[in-house]
Amino acid sequence: MAHLEQLQKWIDESDNIVFFGGAGVSTESGIPDFRSVDGLYHQQFAYPPEVMLSHTFYEQHPEEFFDFYRKKLLVSGAQPNAAHRKLAELEQAGKLRAVITQNIDGLHQLAGSKEVLELHGSTLRNYCDHCGKFWETSVVAQSAGVPHCDCGGTIKPDVVLYEEALDGNVMYRAVDYIRKADVLIIGGTSLVVYPAAGLIDYYEGSKLILINKSPTAMDARADLILSGPIGEILGAIQVR
Repeated sequence: MAHLEQLQKWIDESDNIVFFGGAGVSTESGIPDFRSVDGLYHQQFAYPPEVMLSHTFYEQHPEEFFDFYRKKLLVSGAQPNAAHRKLAELEQAGKLRAVITQNIDGLHQLAGSKEVLELHGSTLRNYCDHCGKFWETSVVAQSAGVPHCDCGGTIKPDVVLYEEALDGNVMYRAVDYIRKADVLIIGGTSLVVYPAAGLIDYYEGSKLILINKSPTAMDARADLILSGPIGEILGAIQVR
């Protein structure tokens, strides 16, 4: 309880909060994460998930890539949970400057957040790799095999695959927000996927908060640690 009171106090006192989150933010919305006991990396596939979600695999085995992508990354009907909603509320109150997310599900925007930096892209955007035409996710979801554009090109989801670089502009903006933040809240991420995990190094303040179900390698650097479901924890915060 004391930790929750400290979190509330720091939020009350700040109008320059930045949130950086990962897959654990969306698990309470029914979207499985990658590294927990029942996460994607602990399920059995013909190839490891990090191989199937690599640029090389996409190029060399497109049909298998899209089959895996449709089954495991496209989630239909997921709704924002208490964490997404609270972050949107904090932004609307002028306290939260930005949400920086590793997630590709679009739930922060669905909850009402406006300044969302998607480090790994989004399943909600899809482009032809030849002519650049935009396609709705439903086209990818409902197609069989490799989805093709009218021009014959492949419709590629706008997600950053393994071996692909993160968007330089998005990373620059994320670094800028974190460097200037008074309070940095990190939640639902194991902080092992780089370069995203390296963003913590740019924080120069003294109110680094980690909210996670499990310990992370960065716990020793935190000024405050709260253990538990992030929706439950952030949902208990009052915006005032």
